[in-house]
Amino acid sequence: MSAMKPKILLMNPPIYDFAAYDFWLKPYGLLRTAGKLKSIADMYLFDFLNRRHTAFDPSGKLKEDRWGRGEFPSERIEKPAALQDIPRYFNRFGLPHHIFREFLDKNGPFDFALIQTSLTYWYPGVREVIETLRQTRPPIKIVLGGFYATCCPAHAADLGADRIIRNNDLWPLWELLGTQPEDSYQPPWWEGYPILDKAVMTLTDGCPFQCSYCYQPLTGKPFQPRPIDECILDYEHLARLGVKNIAFYDDALLVRPRETLMPFLDHVIRNPHGVNLHTPNALHARMLLPELAERMACAGFKTFYLGFESASEDFQKATGGKLVSRELADAVEALKTAGIPGSQITAYAMLGHPKSDIQQVEESMHFAHSLGIRIMLADFSPIPGTPDGERCRQYTDLDEPLNHNKTAFPIRLLGKDKINFFKDLCRNLNRQI
Repeated sequence: MSAMKPKILLMNPPIYDFAAYDFWLKPYGLLRTAGKLKSIADMYLFDFLNRRHTAFDPSGKLKEDRWGRGEFPSERIEKPAALQDIPRYFNRFGLPHHIFREFLDKNGPFDFALIQTSLTYWYPGVREVIETLRQTRPPIKIVLGGFYATCCPAHAADLGADRIIRNNDLWPLWELLGTQPEDSYQPPWWEGYPILDKAVMTLTDGCPFQCSYCYQPLTGKPFQPRPIDECILDYEHLARLGVKNIAFYDDALLVRPRETLMPFLDHVIRNPHGVNLHTPNALHARMLLPELAERMACAGFKTFYLGFESASEDFQKATGGKLVSRELADAVEALKTAGIPGSQITAYAMLGHPKSDIQQVEESMHFAHSLGIRIMLADFSPIPGTPDGERCRQYTDLDEPLNHNKTAFPIRLLGKDKINFFKDLCRNLNRQI
């Protein structure tokens, strides 16, 4: 190990929220950046949300479903002042803090810390980590990247980081490190996990759609399928590491499929590794044609999540025109014809949107149920800068990211009783699938 190499700590913080679930959560952006750095730095990973850590499951009886999803251990904590009006328990999810301190004592000191941020309202976990790192000696340089850092850069800067990375502009990081990686592509640094049985990847970057509730159009990042050779390299790398479940984090996986998706599926079919594939980010149902559904099923896709949001055509037109009900029915039929059972197909229905008066939430749930598939309520989070997020300023203070919370906003808009009604209805309908 060269003494000249910088020593870098990679971090995925704990979650502070009303609820959290390991839906194939991995700090993908952080690991992609680390892949670029592995030849020029000595790196260590501490992921507070790694459920394979022995401190999470000392008994070896980790409860999860057959696709590798499961609950995070948690501790109930006091609700922050901004969320005192929400009638739900508040929790900290992730490894106990003392485990992190023991890790620092054993492996430190570090020159730099790169921290992945995710949802804007999860920033208390980021603050916890930064406060701890600021107590280490000698002083460590801290860099924040990810969605919170991109969406709320001024708020993130107030937490005390040395650099804020917005979107995918890594130049501030290279400047801080005093170096720049080679241009040759390297897979994400999955080797930071001693045990790795699930992972994530993408086949595309960006999204060409203009949904009024989504932050993606504000990034200015053009949609582009990734080079097929890079995607195959990522997949084969994960297969060699023994991964059994891969979730695709693409925002528009099915767009321009002949450029990368179709060749990728052909490769997977020709080179089977027994890996289960999943689509937690909403697929655009109108693009899920029979040929594509058949090929995805043959390649090992097991769970399909379809963006539906609402059966109301007025709502669809007002928010981006993602699809109409007939197109959802056609996609479901294509998947079932390809051999995918209804229990492995889920339609997202949005809950708590500021246009709920035209959304027809209950009717939308019953329509999706009539197709013989599951329903997942996607609680609305008001994102500053988006057209729909800005409409929510009349209901809440968006300058405080805690008020973007997807549990809190629907309750404030529709009331606890109505939210509970929809949640109960969803559970009852899904029990019948």
